[in-house]
Amino acid sequence: MTQSTTFPVIIAIGSNLTDAWGHGPRALCRAAIEALRGLHGLRLVAVSRWYRSPAWPPSDQPDYINGAVLMDGSVAPAWLLGQLHIIEAQAGRRRSIVNAARPLDLDIIDMAGLIRPSPDPVLPHPRAHLRSFVLRPIADILPTWRHPSLGTSTADLLAPLADDTTLA
Repeated sequence: MTQSTTFPVIIAIGSNLTDAWGHGPRALCRAAIEALRGLHGLRLVAVSRWYRSPAWPPSDQPDYINGAVLMDGSVAPAWLLGQLHIIEAQAGRRRSIVNAARPLDLDIIDMAGLIRPSPDPVLPHPRAHLRSFVLRPIADILPTWRHPSLGTSTADLLAPLADDTTLA
C-alpha cells in the first residue's frame, strides 16, 4: 500500500450579509466550517479566531466577519474552488459585481506553497498579502506561514498594513 501525500491548505472565510433564513455573518461562517469539514480528501486542522473588519474597498456595506481555516489533504485546486463555490451558493451567494456584499466568501489562499498564475484558482491568492483581515486569521492558524511567491512571513506582511480588524 502506498502512503498518500497531504499538504496544508489555507482557506479564508468572510461574510457581511444575512442569508434568506435570517442567519447572520457569524452563523454563516460557522456553517461554512461544517461544510468544509465534509469535503472528501481534506481534514480540518485549525480554525482562527473571528475578526470584524470594514468592507474592502471602503463602502457603505456592513462590516465583515473574517476568519480562516487550515486543512490538509490532497485535492486538485480546481476541484476545491468548485466545492467552495457550491458552499457559497448554498449560503445564498450570487456572483454579481466585484466586491459586492455577500452572505459568504471563501477563498483559497495557499495550497502547499503552490505558485499557479492560471487557470483559476490563481495561487497563492493574488491579494492576500495586502489585507490584514486575511493575514491576521492566518497568523492564528499557521504562525510560521510564509507567502509562497514573496517568501515573506505573516508578521512582516502585516507590519506595513493599517490594522483595521478587531476581534469579533
